[in-house]
Amino acid sequence: MSAPTSPSSEAPDATLDLPTVEEELWSAPEDAESERFRPSRAGWFARGALWAVLAWFVLAFPVNFLSPFTLGVSDVSAASEAAIFAIVGLSLNVLLGYAGQISLGHQAFVGIGAFTSAYVVVNLDLAFWFAVAVASTLGLVQAAVLGAISLRLTGLYFALVTLAFGSFAQQTIFAIPKLTGGEGGKEAPRPALFDSDYRYYFLCLAFLAVVLFLDWRLTRSKAGRALMALRENPRVASSYGINVKAYTLIAFAVSGLFAGLAGALMAHHDEVIVAQKFGFNLALLFVLMTVVGGLRSRSGVVIGSAFFALLGSGHLLELLEPLTTNVFRFSLHDFLTGTIGLPIEFVALVVGPILLLLTITKYPGGIGQQIAPIREWMLGHRFDIHAGKVKEVEVDDVRA
Repeated sequence: MSAPTSPSSEAPDATLDLPTVEEELWSAPEDAESERFRPSRAGWFARGALWAVLAWFVLAFPVNFLSPFTLGVSDVSAASEAAIFAIVGLSLNVLLGYAGQISLGHQAFVGIGAFTSAYVVVNLDLAFWFAVAVASTLGLVQAAVLGAISLRLTGLYFALVTLAFGSFAQQTIFAIPKLTGGEGGKEAPRPALFDSDYRYYFLCLAFLAVVLFLDWRLTRSKAGRALMALRENPRVASSYGINVKAYTLIAFAVSGLFAGLAGALMAHHDEVIVAQKFGFNLALLFVLMTVVGGLRSRSGVVIGSAFFALLGSGHLLELLEPLTTNVFRFSLHDFLTGTIGLPIEFVALVVGPILLLLTITKYPGGIGQQIAPIREWMLGHRFDIHAGKVKEVEVDDVRA
């Protein structure tokens, strides 16, 4: 009689066999019929045309190239801010979507990265690229330290720790005049090659592309699959040999790295950065745009972040003003500021919770769920209106 085999010896390696994050949520089920499906020439042409329009909208439209429309400098600056917010959204998505941890102090990571980059350029008289590297590294370090301190905390308790860290940074670190420049703010000049708003937009776009690539590689690596297992059930993941603390720290470090990079880009985008900008309102906006965009959906998070960036700066309302005036015969700007008495800078914080409730009740996958059928079709799959369907919002084993 052969000796009984240990259950642990037959258990599969979860870090190797688990599906990637994007594959589980957003990809359509691959059965035999979908594997045999190949688009026709007309189908590939239609997909190529849509890809070309998307590339034009991202690359050519903001700089008025091959465009019947004319965008001003302020519009291009808003597009740059949208790209920066997309990096912040991807950063928070690593914690919220992959690790399942809610951060209410993410503005502190972004703010420290912003002031660090400005200090390195202005006070130390060093290059912009070195300042961005220092800000990103510092974001990684501070996030890893905070993660190490809070390893035993999850859910609401961890959210309270991040909230306390954000308040601490606002009351102490952001109150250091040599670092923040006092009430007048801190200068953060742009590099000579990207001093114009049009060139700086492409710089922000390039960094966004790098972050998207790194995020994509993370979800398809052993660490990404381990994070997926941790998020579903840390105890089960630990029983499969996954080092819970180590991979949780990896999530914190990557999130902090992206946040520090976004902070550096934000500082040199504004050219004068003030401490009042990095309050709790900004942290709440970050959470709203990430959840509404769609947890674990890169495309959804990018679109959601850009939407809230344009909404918060007032540029989206300016774009809608001609439509509401000519079609509906009323001024949206006057209605919000005059009739309701709502300042433009608070519109995003009013619209955000409404969209959040809609996301939780109707579209748990956020914008990512709504665009999933088109995204899958553009990637060569058969069009399926139910692609990317998500039943519930999942954060830290709490099903909303």
